[in-house]
Amino acid sequence: MTEPTTESPSGRDRLRELLDAVLDEDNARLSEMAGQAHASPFHFSRQLSRDTGESPVALRRRVLLERAAWRIGQGSSVTDAAFEAGYASVEGFTRAFARAFGHPPSATTAGSGRWLPAPNGVHFHPPIHLWVEEYQRGRPSMDVTALQTHHDVDDTAHLIRLAAALPEEEYRRVREERTVLSWDGPEGSIAATLDHLVGTKESWLADTPGRGADDPESLRIRHERAGARWIAVVTDIGRRDAWGDRLIDALCDPPESFLLGGVVAHVLTYSAHRRQNVRHMLREAGVEVDQGDPLEWLPERYEAPRKRGDTV
Repeated sequence: MTEPTTESPSGRDRLRELLDAVLDEDNARLSEMAGQAHASPFHFSRQLSRDTGESPVALRRRVLLERAAWRIGQGSSVTDAAFEAGYASVEGFTRAFARAFGHPPSATTAGSGRWLPAPNGVHFHPPIHLWVEEYQRGRPSMDVTALQTHHDVDDTAHLIRLAAALPEEEYRRVREERTVLSWDGPEGSIAATLDHLVGTKESWLADTPGRGADDPESLRIRHERAGARWIAVVTDIGRRDAWGDRLIDALCDPPESFLLGGVVAHVLTYSAHRRQNVRHMLREAGVEVDQGDPLEWLPERYEAPRKRGDTV
Protein backbone atom coordinates (compact mmCIF):
# COMPACT_ATOMS: atom_id res chain seq x y z
CA MET A 1 0.00 0.00 0.00
CA THR A 2 1.15 3.52 -0.66
CA GLU A 3 1.29 6.26 1.95
CA PRO A 4 -1.99 8.22 2.06
CA THR A 5 -2.00 11.74 0.73
CA THR A 6 -3.61 14.80 2.27
CA GLU A 7 -6.35 14.87 -0.37
CA SER A 8 -8.85 12.02 -0.20
CA PRO A 9 -10.13 10.36 -3.41
CA SER A 10 -13.65 10.88 -2.07
CA GLY A 11 -13.05 14.61 -1.78
CA ARG A 12 -13.30 14.54 2.02
CA ASP A 13 -10.64 15.90 4.32
CA ARG A 14 -8.05 13.15 4.70
CA LEU A 15 -7.42 13.84 8.37
CA ARG A 16 -11.12 13.48 9.12
CA GLU A 17 -11.12 10.14 7.30
CA LEU A 18 -8.21 8.97 9.44
CA LEU A 19 -10.05 10.05 12.59
CA ASP A 20 -13.18 8.24 11.44
CA ALA A 21 -11.11 5.08 10.98
CA VAL A 22 -9.66 5.42 14.48
CA LEU A 23 -13.05 5.88 16.12
CA ASP A 24 -15.16 3.44 14.12
CA GLU A 25 -16.87 1.06 16.54
CA ASP A 26 -15.61 -1.97 14.58
CA ASN A 27 -11.95 -0.91 14.49
CA ALA A 28 -10.47 -2.00 17.80
CA ARG A 29 -7.04 -2.83 16.33
CA LEU A 30 -4.53 -0.70 14.46
CA SER A 31 -4.68 -3.04 11.47
CA GLU A 32 -8.46 -2.57 11.24
CA MET A 33 -8.15 1.22 11.43
CA ALA A 34 -5.50 1.23 8.70
CA GLY A 35 -7.56 -1.09 6.51
CA GLN A 36 -10.55 1.26 6.56
CA ALA A 37 -8.23 4.15 5.61
CA HIS A 38 -6.67 2.10 2.77
CA ALA A 39 -3.17 2.43 4.25
CA SER A 40 -0.58 0.20 5.83
CA PRO A 41 -0.55 0.23 9.66
CA PHE A 42 2.87 1.94 9.55
CA HIS A 43 1.80 4.75 7.22
CA PHE A 44 -1.56 5.14 8.96
CA SER A 45 0.06 5.49 12.37
CA ARG A 46 2.76 7.80 11.01
CA GLN A 47 0.38 10.24 9.34
CA LEU A 48 -2.14 10.40 12.18
CA SER A 49 0.60 10.86 14.79
CA ARG A 50 2.19 13.59 12.66
CA ASP A 51 -1.09 15.43 12.16
CA THR A 52 -2.45 15.15 15.71
CA GLY A 53 0.56 14.58 17.96
CA GLU A 54 -1.12 11.43 19.31
CA SER A 55 -0.90 7.78 18.28
CA PRO A 56 -4.07 6.15 16.88
CA VAL A 57 -4.42 3.79 19.84
CA ALA A 58 -3.91 6.56 22.43
CA LEU A 59 -6.35 8.88 20.66
CA ARG A 60 -9.02 6.18 20.44
CA ARG A 61 -8.59 5.22 24.09
CA ARG A 62 -8.82 8.85 25.26
CA VAL A 63 -11.88 9.80 23.19
CA LEU A 64 -13.74 6.63 24.21
CA LEU A 65 -12.98 7.40 27.86
CA GLU A 66 -14.38 10.92 27.32
CA ARG A 67 -17.50 9.37 25.80
CA ALA A 68 -17.77 6.92 28.70
CA ALA A 69 -17.59 9.80 31.19
CA TRP A 70 -20.42 11.56 29.36
CA ARG A 71 -22.50 8.37 29.26
CA ILE A 72 -22.06 7.81 33.01
CA GLY A 73 -22.84 11.46 33.71
CA GLN A 74 -26.10 10.99 31.77
CA GLY A 75 -27.08 7.98 33.89
CA SER A 76 -25.49 5.02 32.10
CA SER A 77 -24.17 2.22 34.29
CA VAL A 78 -20.42 1.82 34.72
CA THR A 79 -20.71 -1.69 33.28
CA ASP A 80 -22.42 -0.52 30.10
CA ALA A 81 -19.94 2.34 29.68
CA ALA A 82 -17.01 -0.03 30.15
CA PHE A 83 -18.10 -2.42 27.41
CA GLU A 84 -19.07 0.43 25.06
CA ALA A 85 -15.53 1.77 25.51
CA GLY A 86 -14.09 -1.59 24.43
CA TYR A 87 -12.86 -2.87 27.78
CA ALA A 88 -13.01 -6.59 28.49
CA SER A 89 -13.73 -6.08 32.19
CA VAL A 90 -15.22 -3.44 34.45
CA GLU A 91 -12.12 -3.65 36.64
CA GLY A 92 -9.81 -2.76 33.77
CA PHE A 93 -12.06 0.10 32.73
CA THR A 94 -12.26 1.44 36.29
CA ARG A 95 -8.46 1.50 36.61
CA ALA A 96 -7.99 3.26 33.26
CA PHE A 97 -10.77 5.75 34.02
CA ALA A 98 -9.37 6.62 37.45
CA ARG A 99 -5.87 7.13 36.03
CA ALA A 100 -7.22 9.44 33.33
CA PHE A 101 -9.75 11.51 35.31
CA GLY A 102 -8.36 11.28 38.84
CA HIS A 103 -11.55 9.76 40.27
CA PRO A 104 -13.44 6.46 39.81
CA PRO A 105 -16.32 6.21 37.32
CA SER A 106 -18.80 6.00 40.20
CA ALA A 107 -17.84 9.56 41.23
CA THR A 108 -18.75 11.00 37.82
CA THR A 109 -21.65 13.44 37.74
CA ALA A 110 -23.41 15.33 34.96
CA GLY A 111 -21.28 18.39 35.78
CA SER A 112 -17.95 16.59 35.89
CA GLY A 113 -15.23 17.59 33.43
CA ARG A 114 -15.21 15.14 30.55
CA TRP A 115 -12.41 16.36 28.29
CA LEU A 116 -8.97 14.99 29.00
CA PRO A 117 -5.73 16.86 28.20
CA ALA A 118 -4.81 16.38 24.54
CA PRO A 119 -2.13 17.66 22.14
CA ASN A 120 -4.84 18.46 19.59
CA GLY A 121 -8.43 19.66 19.39
CA VAL A 122 -10.02 16.23 19.02
CA HIS A 123 -12.56 15.36 21.71
CA PHE A 124 -15.82 13.51 22.16
CA HIS A 125 -18.63 16.04 22.00
CA PRO A 126 -22.26 15.01 22.52
CA PRO A 127 -24.61 14.56 20.86
CA ILE A 128 -22.35 14.11 17.82
CA HIS A 129 -19.66 11.46 17.99
CA LEU A 130 -16.65 13.73 17.63
CA TRP A 131 -15.75 17.39 18.00
CA VAL A 132 -12.67 18.65 16.20
CA GLU A 133 -11.56 22.13 17.24
CA GLU A 134 -10.23 24.41 14.53
CA TYR A 135 -6.57 23.47 14.31
CA GLN A 136 -3.93 22.78 11.69
CA ARG A 137 -1.74 19.71 12.00
CA GLY A 138 -2.42 19.48 15.71
CA ARG A 139 -1.64 23.14 16.38
CA PRO A 140 -3.85 25.46 18.42
CA SER A 141 -6.36 27.69 16.68
CA MET A 142 -5.11 31.14 15.66
CA ASP A 143 -8.06 32.70 17.50
CA VAL A 144 -6.39 35.08 19.97
CA THR A 145 -8.59 34.10 22.92
CA ALA A 146 -7.86 30.41 22.29
CA LEU A 147 -4.13 31.11 22.10
CA GLN A 148 -4.17 33.11 25.33
CA THR A 149 -6.17 30.40 27.08
CA HIS A 150 -3.84 27.59 25.96
CA HIS A 151 -0.77 29.67 26.82
CA ASP A 152 -2.11 30.43 30.29
CA VAL A 153 -2.74 26.75 31.04
CA ASP A 154 0.60 25.61 29.61
CA ASP A 155 2.55 28.34 31.38
CA THR A 156 0.92 27.67 34.74
CA ALA A 157 1.86 23.98 34.44
CA HIS A 158 5.43 25.04 33.61
CA LEU A 159 5.65 27.23 36.74
CA ILE A 160 4.25 24.49 38.97
CA ARG A 161 6.97 22.15 37.69
CA LEU A 162 9.68 24.71 38.47
CA ALA A 163 8.25 25.35 41.94
CA ALA A 164 8.22 21.63 42.71
CA ALA A 165 12.04 21.63 42.77
CA LEU A 166 12.22 24.27 45.52
CA PRO A 167 12.86 23.49 49.19
CA GLU A 168 9.69 23.80 51.26
CA GLU A 169 10.98 26.93 53.01
CA GLU A 170 11.59 28.74 49.71
CA TYR A 171 8.29 27.54 48.30
CA ARG A 172 6.30 28.99 51.21
CA ARG A 173 8.40 32.03 52.08
CA VAL A 174 6.38 35.25 52.12
CA ARG A 175 8.49 37.62 50.03
CA GLU A 176 6.10 40.54 49.94
CA GLU A 177 2.70 41.25 51.47
CA ARG A 178 0.92 41.31 48.13
CA THR A 179 -2.83 41.29 47.46
CA VAL A 180 -3.84 41.07 43.79
CA LEU A 181 -7.61 41.12 44.33
CA SER A 182 -9.10 42.35 47.59
CA TRP A 183 -11.55 39.47 47.95
CA ASP A 184 -8.87 36.83 47.36
CA GLY A 185 -6.63 37.72 50.28
CA PRO A 186 -2.82 37.93 50.42
CA GLU A 187 -0.59 35.92 48.08
CA GLY A 188 2.98 36.92 48.85
CA SER A 189 4.52 33.44 48.49
CA ILE A 190 5.04 31.17 45.50
CA ALA A 191 2.73 28.61 47.10
CA ALA A 192 -0.09 31.11 47.67
CA THR A 193 0.17 32.66 44.20
CA LEU A 194 0.11 29.30 42.43
CA ASP A 195 -2.83 28.27 44.60
CA HIS A 196 -4.69 31.41 43.48
CA LEU A 197 -3.81 30.70 39.84
CA VAL A 198 -5.37 27.25 40.00
CA GLY A 199 -8.14 28.12 42.43
CA THR A 200 -9.51 30.94 40.29
CA LYS A 201 -10.32 28.53 37.46
CA GLU A 202 -11.75 26.00 39.91
CA SER A 203 -14.02 28.70 41.34
CA TRP A 204 -15.40 29.84 37.98
CA LEU A 205 -15.86 26.21 36.92
CA ALA A 206 -17.63 25.52 40.25
CA ASP A 207 -15.42 22.47 40.70
CA THR A 208 -15.03 22.61 44.47
CA PRO A 209 -16.60 24.52 47.37
CA GLY A 210 -13.10 25.23 48.69
CA ARG A 211 -9.54 24.96 47.50
CA GLY A 212 -7.54 21.79 47.94
CA ALA A 213 -3.97 21.26 49.13
CA ASP A 214 -1.34 23.67 47.80
CA ASP A 215 1.76 21.48 47.75
CA PRO A 216 3.25 21.23 44.23
CA GLU A 217 2.00 17.70 43.52
CA SER A 218 -1.54 18.52 44.64
CA LEU A 219 -1.46 21.72 42.59
CA ARG A 220 -0.28 19.77 39.55
CA ILE A 221 -3.22 17.37 39.83
CA ARG A 222 -5.71 20.18 40.49
CA HIS A 223 -4.35 22.18 37.56
CA GLU A 224 -4.51 19.25 35.13
CA ARG A 225 -8.19 18.81 35.91
CA ALA A 226 -9.14 22.48 35.99
CA GLY A 227 -6.95 23.41 33.00
CA ALA A 228 -8.49 20.79 30.71
CA ARG A 229 -12.00 21.83 31.74
CA TRP A 230 -11.21 25.54 31.39
CA ILE A 231 -9.93 25.09 27.82
CA ALA A 232 -13.04 23.06 26.97
CA VAL A 233 -15.38 25.69 28.45
CA VAL A 234 -13.70 28.65 26.71
CA THR A 235 -13.65 26.71 23.43
CA ASP A 236 -17.36 25.95 23.76
CA ILE A 237 -18.20 29.61 24.50
CA GLY A 238 -16.31 30.65 21.37
CA ARG A 239 -17.90 27.92 19.24
CA ARG A 240 -21.38 29.09 20.27
CA ASP A 241 -20.37 32.76 20.08
CA ALA A 242 -21.80 33.02 23.59
CA TRP A 243 -19.49 35.78 24.88
CA GLY A 244 -22.51 37.96 25.61
CA ASP A 245 -24.36 35.30 27.62
CA ARG A 246 -24.64 35.88 31.35
CA LEU A 247 -24.11 33.76 34.43
CA ILE A 248 -25.35 34.44 37.93
CA ASP A 249 -22.81 34.09 40.72
CA ALA A 250 -24.94 33.10 43.70
CA LEU A 251 -21.90 33.15 46.01
CA CYS A 252 -21.81 36.93 45.80
CA ASP A 253 -23.87 38.84 48.37
CA PRO A 254 -26.05 40.01 46.77
CA PRO A 255 -25.81 37.67 43.75
CA GLU A 256 -24.18 39.26 40.70
CA SER A 257 -24.53 38.80 36.95
CA PHE A 258 -21.43 38.50 34.75
CA LEU A 259 -20.94 38.36 30.97
CA LEU A 260 -19.10 35.20 29.94
CA GLY A 261 -16.70 37.28 27.87
CA GLY A 262 -15.94 39.37 30.94
CA VAL A 263 -15.27 36.27 33.03
CA VAL A 264 -12.75 34.93 30.51
CA ALA A 265 -11.04 38.33 30.21
CA HIS A 266 -10.91 38.59 34.00
CA VAL A 267 -9.27 35.18 34.40
CA LEU A 268 -6.74 35.79 31.62
CA THR A 269 -5.83 39.26 32.96
CA TYR A 270 -5.13 38.21 36.53
CA SER A 271 -3.57 34.88 35.52
CA ALA A 272 -1.00 36.78 33.45
CA HIS A 273 -0.30 39.11 36.38
CA ARG A 274 0.10 36.25 38.84
CA ARG A 275 2.31 34.22 36.52
CA GLN A 276 4.72 37.13 36.30
CA ASN A 277 4.64 37.50 40.09
CA VAL A 278 5.62 33.83 40.39
CA ARG A 279 8.50 34.41 37.97
CA HIS A 280 9.84 37.29 40.08
CA MET A 281 9.70 35.15 43.21
CA LEU A 282 11.33 32.16 41.49
CA ARG A 283 14.23 34.39 40.40
CA GLU A 284 14.59 35.64 43.97
CA ALA A 285 14.82 31.97 45.02
CA GLY A 286 17.66 31.43 42.53
CA VAL A 287 15.65 29.62 39.85
CA GLU A 288 16.34 30.39 36.19
CA VAL A 289 13.04 31.04 34.49
CA ASP A 290 12.01 32.33 31.07
CA GLN A 291 9.98 35.47 30.36
CA GLY A 292 6.68 33.69 29.83
CA ASP A 293 6.27 35.49 26.53
CA PRO A 294 3.61 34.06 24.15
CA LEU A 295 5.88 35.11 21.27
CA GLU A 296 8.40 32.53 22.48
CA TRP A 297 5.79 29.90 23.38
CA LEU A 298 3.83 30.00 20.12
CA PRO A 299 6.57 28.84 17.70
CA GLU A 300 7.33 25.89 19.99
CA ARG A 301 3.66 24.99 20.10
CA TYR A 302 3.40 25.20 16.34
CA GLU A 303 6.53 23.25 15.52
CA ALA A 304 6.13 20.51 18.13
CA PRO A 305 3.56 18.39 16.21
CA ARG A 306 5.72 18.39 13.09
CA LYS A 307 8.82 17.38 15.04
CA ARG A 308 6.93 14.58 16.75
CA GLY A 309 5.66 13.35 13.39
CA ASP A 310 9.14 13.31 11.88
CA THR A 311 10.32 10.84 14.51
CA VAL A 312 7.48 8.34 14.17
